[in-house]
Amino acid sequence: MAITRGADEQKAEKLGYLGLGMMGFPMTRRLVDAGYDVTVWNRSSGKAAALVQAGAKLAGNPQGVAATANIIFMCLTDAAAVEEVVFGPDGLATAAGAGKLIVDFSSIHPDAARSIAARLKSANGMGWIDAPVSGGTMAAEQGTLAVMAGGDASDIERVRPYVLSMARRLTHMGPTGAGQTSKLCNQVIVGCAMAVLAEATRLAVNAGIDAKRLPEALAGGFADSIPLQLFVPRMAQGIHSPPLGHIATMLKDLDTVIDVARDTSSPVPMSALAAQLFRLAKAARGADADALEIYKLSASQIA
Repeated sequence: MAITRGADEQKAEKLGYLGLGMMGFPMTRRLVDAGYDVTVWNRSSGKAAALVQAGAKLAGNPQGVAATANIIFMCLTDAAAVEEVVFGPDGLATAAGAGKLIVDFSSIHPDAARSIAARLKSANGMGWIDAPVSGGTMAAEQGTLAVMAGGDASDIERVRPYVLSMARRLTHMGPTGAGQTSKLCNQVIVGCAMAVLAEATRLAVNAGIDAKRLPEALAGGFADSIPLQLFVPRMAQGIHSPPLGHIATMLKDLDTVIDVARDTSSPVPMSALAAQLFRLAKAARGADADALEIYKLSASQIA
């Protein structure tokens, strides 16, 4: 049995994970590989097969996970999916919840996180941490994700050793909803960076220089960044599989930025422009295409 990394080295709690997609699968794999007792559920059960083979247990529904686990992680597509898993038939709200915690890695509207957390607490006493992540699938596989969390400080510390089996950093940003708001700030930077780096890469290509060498040429300067080093070579070489993230996901997050900005009287002109570019990319490339295919919008002929 795995042992927590806290100073008192208490016996590890039983864990659950709901949603085994691009992010959920590698994150759960890290928990299983660390030796934790993990029960999993996914809408399509076939995705769980490799995890079960590695040592995870499979539940038939979210309620079944909650019946077994004390801390339940989940990473789902959007707020509608979270609502269904929490309040749908055989959802988390139908299980006994006293003393149990949900850690939601999904990226949803901060208002939705606050509403779901309050309604679940009222339904069965389960606690809630909104803990969206940044870093993409590669960071999920390597355990180097950045996690920004909203919730009670004591709850954050309770889950910290388990989260740090999947991530490099867990930062408590404030009460429920603060994690989601922090993720929106992250998406302002990442979404706009994708759009700007696509522009720089196209300029390099059209001007006849080797765009693949831009990361090397700009390393250490003010333009250097993880997005520069990671995104530009993939754009220039047309590497989009596996995707770093879907166009639809980035567009969803940028649209949420605009919504929250409206409510808080925050000017976000760059985010609004990036959202429109991703909306064009969705129409041209498809919702499930790699977000870096935004680069292809500026091609002389969109293939």
